[in-house]
Amino acid sequence: MDPRWLDWARRLQAIAQNGLTFSDDPFDSERYESTRAIAAEIMAAGGGAETEAVLELFARDKGYATPKTDVRGVVFQGEGLLLVRERNDGRWALPGGWADIGETPSENLVKEIREEAGFETRVVKLLALYDKRKHDHPPDTPHHTYKLYFLCEILGGQARPSVETSEVGFFPEDAIPPLSTGRVTAGQIARMFEHRRHPDWPADFD
Repeated sequence: MDPRWLDWARRLQAIAQNGLTFSDDPFDSERYESTRAIAAEIMAAGGGAETEAVLELFARDKGYATPKTDVRGVVFQGEGLLLVRERNDGRWALPGGWADIGETPSENLVKEIREEAGFETRVVKLLALYDKRKHDHPPDTPHHTYKLYFLCEILGGQARPSVETSEVGFFPEDAIPPLSTGRVTAGQIARMFEHRRHPDWPADFD
């Protein structure tokens, strides 16, 4: 689970954002701005960041506060699972990323796999919808995040790195390289192999 300070800061920020979205009273708006400032102070102190930078990040979110959505592709070839090496930390992850507005989850994912790994794919099945807080990810984002893992099949293309990825490869279950754990955990990778062995399983959640 995420540290308590991060949970408190996220919840306070959500209260502030929702209040600023719906309040017409200037005095209430002032109180919600103060609540947001407290949330930013907590997050800055806990994460070693500048309060103003956190406030600026919070202010970008408009409307009712909801979790962010991250989509990840689970692509097998033979006995190997497709992983990409992230340039920003040198570690490996399932291809994917933040979902973009105006696209469905599958459209987002097909685009991400093409851009990060070079393959044209088709989304086949939702394997898991995880709350990032409940898994062994580091507390590396101020956002409450849902992670969607989809089974995909290759239609064409070839392995090709990108501006975000330096290598592309397929790895068997017993030879998974060091993972970018903010993006995917060893337990989640193991679970995806289990889903492959049990194609009739329903999707995981939470």
